[in-house]
Amino acid sequence: MRIGKKERQQRILQELQIHPHVRVATLAERFDVATETIRRDLDALSENGLIKREFGGASAQPMGHQPDLAQRQMTAVAGFERIGIMAGTIIRPGDVIMIDAGSTVSQLAPYMAQNPGALRRTVLTNCYAVVHGMGEQAVIDDVIMCPGQFDPRENAVYGNDTVEFLRRFHANKAFIGASGVAWQGFSDVNRRAVAVKRAMMERSDETWLMVDHTKFDQRYLENIAPLEALTGVITDRLPPEKLLSHLDRIGVQIVAWQDNVSADQGAIAG
Repeated sequence: MRIGKKERQQRILQELQIHPHVRVATLAERFDVATETIRRDLDALSENGLIKREFGGASAQPMGHQPDLAQRQMTAVAGFERIGIMAGTIIRPGDVIMIDAGSTVSQLAPYMAQNPGALRRTVLTNCYAVVHGMGEQAVIDDVIMCPGQFDPRENAVYGNDTVEFLRRFHANKAFIGASGVAWQGFSDVNRRAVAVKRAMMERSDETWLMVDHTKFDQRYLENIAPLEALTGVITDRLPPEKLLSHLDRIGVQIVAWQDNVSADQGAIAG
């Protein structure tokens, strides 16, 4: 059975995470579509900054490149909002939490808005998408927007003012994203974002990494921290076996949207 355009393009992106170059003819045969269909897919992905178009095919974007927030949300994996739902179950009434900027972590805000706690929660963020996602819940919970230099590509603020502001506070939990997760650590293409993530981790009792399965076994420009710095990873699918075993060995919890995982690998939503 043929798949739709959005899913086909998502699979092309996943293929480029494994192989640095893909050819039009190979993709057309794999997806059972015309070569012109694949060319249109590659042209669309290239226009959105997700791939680099080349003669006869395409290649992955360089390690230091990332499309903007809106583009990442448009091409997000199906069901990635479930990651926000699972993260929301970890938050307790009265918690102080920090949420950084990103297409995945911003999924947490709508869930919080729909599930108010018995006690006022405090949310510190550098992301306008998170603030907007909280909606009218901001009347009940305390929502604090960090100062800093605005980046329209990420709909967020960064810089020394942001980092120094965060260091004034203490939080129960930090929820952060990353461009890639590998056994060497978790990393990001945005160096200014890395500084904010580290500040949030430094000021929080727990750090939860929110990533979809396409981020596993990927490495990008700057390492944020070793995996040992994490309390847990919240994701839509389990990591590959080698990475999963490593996370289990160092005591990092795995919260995944599927049922067939033992309790010692973390809370499971399904």
